[in-house]
Amino acid sequence: MLKGLIGKKVGMTQIFDDSGAAVPITLIEAGPCFVTKLRLPEIDGYTAVQLGFGESKPKRLSGGQLGHLKRNNLPPLRFLREFRVKEPELKEGDKITVDIFTIGDSVDVIGTSKGRGFQGGVKRYGFRGGPRTHGQSDRERAPGSRGSGTTPGRVWKGARGPGHMGNQRITVHNLKVELVDEERNLLGIRGAVPGSKGGILLIKEARKQ
Repeated sequence: MLKGLIGKKVGMTQIFDDSGAAVPITLIEAGPCFVTKLRLPEIDGYTAVQLGFGESKPKRLSGGQLGHLKRNNLPPLRFLREFRVKEPELKEGDKITVDIFTIGDSVDVIGTSKGRGFQGGVKRYGFRGGPRTHGQSDRERAPGSRGSGTTPGRVWKGARGPGHMGNQRITVHNLKVELVDEERNLLGIRGAVPGSKGGILLIKEARKQ
């Protein structure tokens, strides 16, 4: 059975548990999602459920996207994502809401981290930087020498250094569901999740429970 949803990050807040302790949670507008396509082994070579989320104006979708959704009389949905499952137990056109999760469930949340642009080694990887004396007043945060002598005489591929930071697909494992609001389609996940407010997230049942 599919236990996954597409959602949109609303922001962070806190709630209080039975003992009065403050629990930081991220609110996610999760669903309602619609089953837009079933992937079957005999046709596609694998089993998956394609979900759609986020009603939009028809003019924001292409003709092919609208035709894909009209097969099952679905509204114009902006975001389509696939969830791998062993047995779908669903049919095209079905509606899925936050009630598939309960408080205490463990979930994995997948999102795109905030883009930080081009950053130096100190911010990107926590490099210590150079000395502040002996003429280094203008190069305190520079990475310094990277040479490795005659052999190999070059910098190895994959070496850490300045470069593009963020804007990557990130998965955070084993987060706990602390709040389920079916009326407002809200999930409260303990802790932080990737991305900025308004970012699209995938919420799945945890793989490493």
